[in-house]
Amino acid sequence: MDGVLINSEPLHFDFESQLFKSLGITVSRELHETFVGTTAKTMWTIIKQTHTLPFTVSELIIKGQSDFLTYLENKNSLEPIQGITELLNRLEAAGFILALASSSPYKLINYILDKCNIDKYFPVRISGDDVTNGKPDPEIFLKASEITNIKPENCIVIEDSKNGVQAAKLAGMKCIGFFNPGSGNQDLGIADLILDSFYNLNSNLIQKLFSGEINSF
Repeated sequence: MDGVLINSEPLHFDFESQLFKSLGITVSRELHETFVGTTAKTMWTIIKQTHTLPFTVSELIIKGQSDFLTYLENKNSLEPIQGITELLNRLEAAGFILALASSSPYKLINYILDKCNIDKYFPVRISGDDVTNGKPDPEIFLKASEITNIKPENCIVIEDSKNGVQAAKLAGMKCIGFFNPGSGNQDLGIADLILDSFYNLNSNLIQKLFSGEINSF
């Protein structure tokens, strides 16, 4: 979701930077970017290993999620990334089964999908709340495969983060890496296809990806 359906990673960076400052800690941009695609639990667990904080990981997760929703509500608008609504229409019309597998909590997932008017495309939603291990562990994508009853080798993942691409490949799935400058310096090199616009992505291109006819775009 973040960085693929909506350009929300810059919002996360801004909000979390403010939160780190309020907690009296400093987190480098380089380290901050490694958290893209991971769960809040992963982020706070790593931060607590090097910083002394008077809160548990669970308390930090709750605080961060609650405050981030308030932060978003004060924004004037939330809009899907350019071309994503058109892509969802094309894939739905072509008969693809769509599932959202996001490290974000359900409350945030549902809020963003509703605000962007794209909730109808995702009857299947898997959250970071549903998994024990966040990306780059493949658990969340394998769970999506199980719920939709589609074998991993017949699934394709669209990801904007290094952690997400690694998780997709470890799950045995094809992966399209979406280059989003707002997601920071992400290494998408192991993706099967890398693109920076959704306007030219369609079912024919995806079929060629599965058949091995293309490896870049």
